[in-house]
Amino acid sequence: MAMGKIAARLALAVITFCVLLSFIGTATAIGKTGKITVYWGQNTNEGSLRQTCETRLYSTVIISFLTDFGRGNYKLNLAGHSLSEVGPDVDYCQSRKILVLLALGGGKGTYSLASQGDAKAVAEYLWRMYLGGRPMPRQKRPFGSAVLDGIDFDIEKGSSQYYDDLARYLKAYSSGNKKVWITAAPQCPYPDRWLGGALKIGIFDRVHVQFYNNPACSYGAGNEKAFTRAWNAWTKSLPAGSSIYLGLPASPRAARSGYVPPAMLTSTVLPIVQNSAKYGGIMLWNRYWDLQNGYAKDVKRDV
Repeated sequence: MAMGKIAARLALAVITFCVLLSFIGTATAIGKTGKITVYWGQNTNEGSLRQTCETRLYSTVIISFLTDFGRGNYKLNLAGHSLSEVGPDVDYCQSRKILVLLALGGGKGTYSLASQGDAKAVAEYLWRMYLGGRPMPRQKRPFGSAVLDGIDFDIEKGSSQYYDDLARYLKAYSSGNKKVWITAAPQCPYPDRWLGGALKIGIFDRVHVQFYNNPACSYGAGNEKAFTRAWNAWTKSLPAGSSIYLGLPASPRAARSGYVPPAMLTSTVLPIVQNSAKYGGIMLWNRYWDLQNGYAKDVKRDV
């Protein structure tokens, strides 16, 4: 009788262990998915911001771009999208636990920071107009009452000065119940020409490194070692607590170089980048090209 009880307990223990292993495997698979950031706002044929978030493909959407800033000049360029629709769409995306950020810079427009005081003025403008602060008299917030989650630095021209100050001033607006996310999208050659100094201060929450339009470090045939060296340089440079995303074009037509076919990404590239504890996912340029090519759908389960 005692032996029978022991056998029954052993059988129960084995069943419990198997169930636990199954649960862990499922949790691991779930935890591996969904870390995709996408840029939105540069083509009216990409659909609305709400439609982008309805796909449930992305964990972060970056509205692009505030193309002009500094020296008291500001210009938001959303390439024909209706600003009146963006605010409600931001609220919708956030209701689905999707972060919505605003990108500064890009490849067009006129932007630079003239001084530390100018950086402070830009930070205050962003706070008042996009991040929840009260507008100045006679100012109208572009997205109405919607409050964005943070700011992305996509600096590709001009001077590299004072972006560290801008990041500090923006981060200072974080409070107990309101976190201001600060992210960056540097080019893959390390250190980045425009953001290298700002990234050294260690307060950026996330870095979306653009591994495209840079043949020296983009992944490609015969370039795996150079790509890996660049990726490792970026991961080592970031402080603990920050995460790094692999930035890719969503279509061969989205960039001059650096496109990685989905099958190659999942079989060859992701095993390289996922070795880092700081790996956070991938960033795609941009929603329009992803809509045309279906890139996020093809790779989401493996990201």
